[in-house]
Amino acid sequence: MNIEYFLAKRLITAKDYKSSISAPIIKIAISAIAIGMIMMIVSVATGIGLQQKIRDKVSAFNGHIIISNYDNNQSEVTLVPVSKNQDFYPKFNSVPGVSHIQAVASKAGIIRTETAFEGIILKGVGTDYQWDNIKEYVVSGNLPNFSKALNQEVLISQLLANRLNLKVGDAFNTFFIKDDHNKLPNIRRFKIVGIFSSGFQDFDATYIIGDIRHIQRLNKWETDQVGAFEVFANDFSNIKSIGEQVYQQTSSTLDTKTIIEKYSYIFEWLKLFDLNIIVILVVMILVATINMVVALLVLILERTQMIGILKAIGANNWSVRKIFLYNAFYLVIRGLFWGNLIGITMLLIQKYFGIIQLNPENYYVNQAPVDINLLYIVLLNLLTITVCFLVLLIPSYIITKISPVKAIRFD
Repeated sequence: MNIEYFLAKRLITAKDYKSSISAPIIKIAISAIAIGMIMMIVSVATGIGLQQKIRDKVSAFNGHIIISNYDNNQSEVTLVPVSKNQDFYPKFNSVPGVSHIQAVASKAGIIRTETAFEGIILKGVGTDYQWDNIKEYVVSGNLPNFSKALNQEVLISQLLANRLNLKVGDAFNTFFIKDDHNKLPNIRRFKIVGIFSSGFQDFDATYIIGDIRHIQRLNKWETDQVGAFEVFANDFSNIKSIGEQVYQQTSSTLDTKTIIEKYSYIFEWLKLFDLNIIVILVVMILVATINMVVALLVLILERTQMIGILKAIGANNWSVRKIFLYNAFYLVIRGLFWGNLIGITMLLIQKYFGIIQLNPENYYVNQAPVDINLLYIVLLNLLTITVCFLVLLIPSYIITKISPVKAIRFD
């Protein structure tokens, strides 16, 4: 074993490949491994990062599971109220995995300013609303305070604020149509205390967030009546099973819907990223292994005489094959080192500086998010090493067909 290791080491470092015919091919093989690892790390980190960021955004503004009356399911506007006097409110203790539940309501209206008007939906929230979920999306101003008396404070999106030429501190009138369309609409004057940007065109172009008590008064509801409940789960990966348990624990007059069902078009689109990641991994590993196979074949042909000499002094086929496999393994490690170094550096630059910007109308985010997970990186390295090693066993089999006599005379 020591002799084999010494010979392998000599084979790897001899003349530093500078005068070797295989030098350019070896450099190409190392570069292919490095580029492949960079592509795999970046694709996995950005793919998973984008999925998580979009998922978190949808959850922040809608919860993971929505409980409402059946009559409200086909509309973003609350039509039929739900009583807050439920066994699952304010704590959903009967279902493990539920972290929070909050009451909300919504009502359509029209914002009218001196220069423009926009149709909107007022999303009413109360003291149980979890502001921490959307705090990071507030781009200016502060969060409204609904813990005391009814007030006119609202959050408005950056998109609506730009369209209506409004800013933090401005007030505006909102008209709400009554059930009896022959009567004059109700008018509410709101004051902007904060501006948010979620990146979701449908949400930013439509919603403002205000006190739920305004909607209760506009709809002439009781103080214990709301539009729906938003439920948050501890683990998003279990949202389907938690949603089924929530459905079983609610009244037969209520329905539940997960955000995966409500925004199915978004989550179906996100699934495409999994396919893209798999395709990239397969292609990159295939390119890397092909280059390594070519490099190994060139090394074998270039050192045919050495193979003949080793066999002549008694080395068996497997011992000689291991020398070349050690060499190939060394090249793979070099490629992985540079690939990991460059790939992780690129991810860190993107994470902290946001160099790559995205169109939020298409991707729902302003910049490419990354998820730097060391477990994924380690698994990618192990996968590459394993596949390359197994594939390289095939060309190394050529060594068993080399005759010592012919190899020593080979020129």
